[in-house]
Amino acid sequence: MVRTGLFIVFIWLFATSVSAQTRIVEISTNYGDMQFRLFDDTPKHRNAFVELTNQGYYDGTLFYRVIEDFLIQGGSKSSRNAPPGKRIGYGDPDKTVDDEILKHYFHKKGSLCAPRQPDEVNPFKQSDISQFFIIKGSVYTEGALDTMEMAVNTPIRNKIVQKYMTPEVRAQLKQLKEEKKVQEFRELASKIKDNIETDYNLNRGVLEFSEAQREAYTTVGGYPELDGKYTIFGECISGFDVIDKIAALKTDSNDRPFNDVKITVTVIK
Repeated sequence: MVRTGLFIVFIWLFATSVSAQTRIVEISTNYGDMQFRLFDDTPKHRNAFVELTNQGYYDGTLFYRVIEDFLIQGGSKSSRNAPPGKRIGYGDPDKTVDDEILKHYFHKKGSLCAPRQPDEVNPFKQSDISQFFIIKGSVYTEGALDTMEMAVNTPIRNKIVQKYMTPEVRAQLKQLKEEKKVQEFRELASKIKDNIETDYNLNRGVLEFSEAQREAYTTVGGYPELDGKYTIFGECISGFDVIDKIAALKTDSNDRPFNDVKITVTVIK
């Protein structure tokens, strides 16, 4: 009897945990509907987004910033009933959430992300959950990704090399070579190389795309330049064609579509 009771309690706790964490939302527009799975390991953003959705906060707002091959952004309350030509998209300082930037999430097509203020005024990268953006991006070749890595990493490596290969060290290596002190030359050169590699591998600015990133960016596409800079709290599970439709709309000088894209957000699970 005790074992049966414990088993029932375990099943109940497991079911409760799963149901509490699983969230699917639908973003409906006059161009079609999209569904998104919210991530369990970004609970602050997930819970805040669900709470605002249940309040109807996003309903009637617009996708007011649309850039083809980049993103579609909406949800700002200033976009609700905004007349044509009005500059909109201001955030809500009362709706900020601490960042949940996780390395295993990256800006592939369909990523649901939280915008934020720039680093100079927002060093802790707090998100503005009163808005959201969805990645459209584009498809990259392996060569293009390699070039992006090189563009970021080469200056980093050069700076580290300069740190250890000072004029004094270069002169010392030259002297050892001229004196044919092979062993001493090799020991010093090896030490310098190890120091350079250690510093390089520990540098947080080094860009190295994972296999998962390369697979996504060379197939469905995305926008890798944003990786590590914004919180991604969900992913599209249906309605990718709607993202394409909205992203392809003609826009004004402020990137607002000439034809309004109205939003309704619903929690469906």
